[in-house]
Amino acid sequence: MSRRKAREMALQTLYQLDFNATEPELALTAAVEEAGEPDAKTRAYAWDLVSGATTNRAAIDEIIARASAEWKLDRMASVDRNIARIAIYEMRFGREPLTPNVVINEAVELAKTFGTDESSRFVNGILGSLVKNKGAT
Repeated sequence: MSRRKAREMALQTLYQLDFNATEPELALTAAVEEAGEPDAKTRAYAWDLVSGATTNRAAIDEIIARASAEWKLDRMASVDRNIARIAIYEMRFGREPLTPNVVINEAVELAKTFGTDESSRFVNGILGSLVKNKGAT
């Protein structure tokens, strides 16, 4: 299983859901096909991230809003917002316990790959402040 690939597919799915009225399952199917049909465990983990971030979206968005008082949620770049959603889901609501440092590192790498030049610092700042203030653990 590749957690990184699962996170990439989850990010692509959540991004698509921000802009298209479609079912999460259909959006994930498109991301899976684009990823070259990853193994079943990777697909399952991607689905866990998508469904978990979607189910807990209100609570996750409240956490993000508190951590980023200077930025309104709807003004954040969709990529940055969705990377933060995935990371917060993994740290606070996920089924498997993952250390915050691992989750933050993976989120920063996603931001470097899919975001703007400032995305990695922005995501790191939000997630780092949550850990520092114990808001995500």
